[in-house]
Amino acid sequence: MATVNMDRLLHACYTQGASDIHLTVGKPPIFRLHGGLRSLETKVLEPDDTVSLMKSITPEKNQQEIQEEGGTDFGFAFGDMARFRVSVFKQKGNMTLVLRLIPFELLSFETIGLPKLCAALCRRPRGMFLVTGPTGSGKTTTLASMVNYVNENLDRHIVTIEEPIEYYHNHKKSIINQREVGIDVPSFSEALRRVLRQDPDVILVGELRDLETIEAAVRAAETGHLVFSTLHTTSASGTITRIIDVFPPNQQEQIRTQLSSNLIAVLAQALCKKTGGKGRVAAYEFMVNTPAIANLIRENKSYRIDSSIQTGKKLGMQLLDDHLWRLYDKGVIPIEEMLEKARQPGELQDKARQKMLGEAGRKADMDKINEAGGDVLRS
Repeated sequence: MATVNMDRLLHACYTQGASDIHLTVGKPPIFRLHGGLRSLETKVLEPDDTVSLMKSITPEKNQQEIQEEGGTDFGFAFGDMARFRVSVFKQKGNMTLVLRLIPFELLSFETIGLPKLCAALCRRPRGMFLVTGPTGSGKTTTLASMVNYVNENLDRHIVTIEEPIEYYHNHKKSIINQREVGIDVPSFSEALRRVLRQDPDVILVGELRDLETIEAAVRAAETGHLVFSTLHTTSASGTITRIIDVFPPNQQEQIRTQLSSNLIAVLAQALCKKTGGKGRVAAYEFMVNTPAIANLIRENKSYRIDSSIQTGKKLGMQLLDDHLWRLYDKGVIPIEEMLEKARQPGELQDKARQKMLGEAGRKADMDKINEAGGDVLRS
């Protein structure tokens, strides 16, 4: 039966420590394990298999949405082990599923390696804290840790707006209400329009995906609330540029002024495979909105933000490439991973070459550096 098969897949995903399950016609079930894809030694899935597997977990309302729109997203709990976020879509007329495992366990700042200053910034009474990075870089986990920190340490009313709800939070020192777009409220913008009447102290917006949502989130930060949210940008300066570029030209000066006054920090992250291939570690770019950086935002000089981050190291700021280098230098991540995730791979490749020459000039390692850098720089 499909239900039994799906239960076994979910259980295996959890016990093996996989992050995702891919179910697509013409391949056996595939797990994403330590960042790589691994096929299970089971039968190749046929069209009827993926339809049965989909029906075994998909609510009626979402099945209707698949028929009407060709896809749907939802979340569900797998007993008391974990939750799964599911994306169902059609390709070549066949049903395809991707399931992301969301652990119940909420991780501490120390466990995920967040900069120490994050705890103090999460205690701010107002402003906007953005966590950014590509899909699958751990933004959801980082935000869940931040919300949990507030929930455990401060008496606040926290409202989250998510699509779908991923990590479930219980009331602790704070009250926490989690609203799911599509179930509790029709849209992000509608939820944000109403949230200010709900006496919130802290608001989590799942994603700043359009002009209306960004405007509402900035307004909430401006009116005395702490706002957490995410964007799919890979650097702090790129995040500022992306937000401003969403607005029409005649509003860009105003949003620059609002951002310069209300932004607390940007944490841009990348998830890297560890040396040896088992486990992953996050590399962070961290920008705190100091008066100097606020001035750059206001004056439309975001291209100078990187150098301000460099000079702000004593405040805990760091560029992504600097953190990647430290992880590589300590042997935590391999050189291929450092160069693949770097913003300036050429510079890090030169630095690695100098390090090897300085130590012993081992030919095998030099060849590896040249080969890894060539692959990244050619792509």
